[in-house]
Amino acid sequence: MAKKQTIFVCQNCGAKAPKELGRCPACGEWGTYVEEVIEKSTGGKLLKVTAPPQTPIRIQDVISTEEIRIDTCSNELNRVLGGGLVPGSLVLIGGEPGIGKSTLVLQVVLQIQGIKTLYISGEESVKQIKLRAERLKQTDNNCYVVSETSLERIFEHIQSTQPNLVIIDSIQTIASEAVESSAGSLSQVRECAAQLLKFAKESNIPFFIIGHINKEGSIAGPKILEHIVDTVLQFEGDQNHMYRILRSIKNRFGSTSELGIFEMRQNGLREVSNPSELLLSQNHQGLSGIAIASAVEGIRPFLIEVQALVSSAAYGTPQRSSTGFDLRRLNMLLAVLEKRAGFKLMQKDVFLNIAGGLRVNDPAIDLAVLASVLSSSLDIPIDHDICMTGEIGLSGEIRPVNRIEQRIAEAQKLGFKRIIIPRYSSETPLKSSKIEITQVQKVEEAFRILFKK
Repeated sequence: MAKKQTIFVCQNCGAKAPKELGRCPACGEWGTYVEEVIEKSTGGKLLKVTAPPQTPIRIQDVISTEEIRIDTCSNELNRVLGGGLVPGSLVLIGGEPGIGKSTLVLQVVLQIQGIKTLYISGEESVKQIKLRAERLKQTDNNCYVVSETSLERIFEHIQSTQPNLVIIDSIQTIASEAVESSAGSLSQVRECAAQLLKFAKESNIPFFIIGHINKEGSIAGPKILEHIVDTVLQFEGDQNHMYRILRSIKNRFGSTSELGIFEMRQNGLREVSNPSELLLSQNHQGLSGIAIASAVEGIRPFLIEVQALVSSAAYGTPQRSSTGFDLRRLNMLLAVLEKRAGFKLMQKDVFLNIAGGLRVNDPAIDLAVLASVLSSSLDIPIDHDICMTGEIGLSGEIRPVNRIEQRIAEAQKLGFKRIIIPRYSSETPLKSSKIEITQVQKVEEAFRILFKK
């Protein structure tokens, strides 16, 4: 018999080496190289789907029609997917263990009416899936379940069931006979995902694939897996809090700036249609270090509460800590506050938190971050009926932000009496708004309005 060929593969980035290396030269991680067999056996048989041969045509001759999407009966999931589930697409959902990935997918497939779904679980038995469905109080549905880890037998189940939607829970538990390595290895994950993608495109059946994440928070197996699939969704949140956030990292059929918010309950996940009311606490009146910012994620505006705590440095070296906000941007804003506004924070600790466990990337909350830091430093509370939006430049100017009309409308809907916006906005604010609109150009002007006492 011929000697089996082996190769060492980095489980973090997929780099290959002829021998085991302590540190990966590609990604810099230590102890990630695992030996894998690259010799393929001929015993594995995959389900063949006959597709008509394709011929090259000119791009102007391509007939473009609007893609018919499958309604998942979940407004939040539809928004993140770009309007619904595209037939023949491969959607990867990743998240921490116990965050609710299986609950989200099972709840969605049980809500969909009129289509046949096949739920394939490699981690749980069918009885465990039935118990979760009973907890969700949704058991009357055209959903078939099977516990299977062999890719070849999975294709046989799909052929016998003929479903309209397939769920794989999870990709790290699936193994193919064509690859001589254990389930969850990089070669198995790559081979199984590639075969599933090929089958999905040829059969026009959409797939939901659940994936694990590693200790760094990225999807395990992976940059290779992310390149194979059509859509990558990240399901995140703190297990100690009730809110869960579904955001798109990659989407070939929609925007990657959308997010969906869910609330974890005993009977499943509840969609949060108006996150502003949940992200704002109504008991901060008279408390310093709290500012309300108007943010936009995708096309959805909502108001968030920015909390800051400034105290004297106890150990000589001041600390800078941020939760839900980029720490490097916080350091930049603190430098602007010290250089342009004259407030010395060199010998003080600064702690920043975005309430509700939300992670915000919108630069329009810069003004609220500086306002909350200064409010805590001066120990002067900001009026609870004032919100603000604006990006801070290095020279202390307040730069324009997009979707200013939607931000104003959201603040007005929630009962705020005043909003501070940049002076030179790309959009003209509505003159018919009942909320008082104050336009400022520099951070000094905003601080004089907020701390006029």
